Parts: sequence; structure tokens; C-alpha cells
Amino acid sequence: MVYAFTQDVPIDFPTYEKVIANLGDEPLDGCLVHLCLRREDGGLRYIDVWESRDKCATAFEERIHPAVDAALGGRRPSEEPHSEPLEVLHAFGSRV
Repeated sequence: MVYAFTQDVPIDFPTYEKVIANLGDEPLDGCLVHLCLRREDGGLRYIDVWESRDKCATAFEERIHPAVDAALGGRRPSEEPHSEPLEVLHAFGSRV
């Protein structure tokens, strides 16, 4: 089942670029769409769509958290920023 959420993160775009660079060129297994938007307060908002909640959790554990840790010099907060699940009623695209 498709899993989607928004998440507001308290980082700037240069830090985000470091995270993306740390992820490498290999696509994240199960990630259908990832959007990064700038918020008015200077932070960022992600909108993610995944094949499943399990694939998302695996990607965070195996790839995303290590990339964030490296970008933040090992100072990643102990708690995840708040995520707001989105109720997906319909998804259309080449990989959905």
C-alpha cells in the first residue's frame, strides 16, 4: 500500500544538499516521489511518497539516517521531526 507524508525539518538547503550527496547515486528502494520545498521560516518541508511504510522505514534506517548523521557531523537530534501522514486516495504514474 502506498505510504505518503509531509515532514518539516529545521535545516537549510545547503545542509539538505549535503544529505543528498551522502545518499549517493543509488536510488532509494521504494521511494516513488520526494519533494523538498522551502518554508517561509527558512526550514524545509518534504513531501514523500513510498511504495510502502516498510520500504520507507528500511530506507531511513539503512540510508537516510546515516546520510543525515554524516551531514550533521553526528549531531542528528534524538527524535525525528514531526511527520504528518497523508491519506492517498489515488496515485498515478509510471512507477505507482
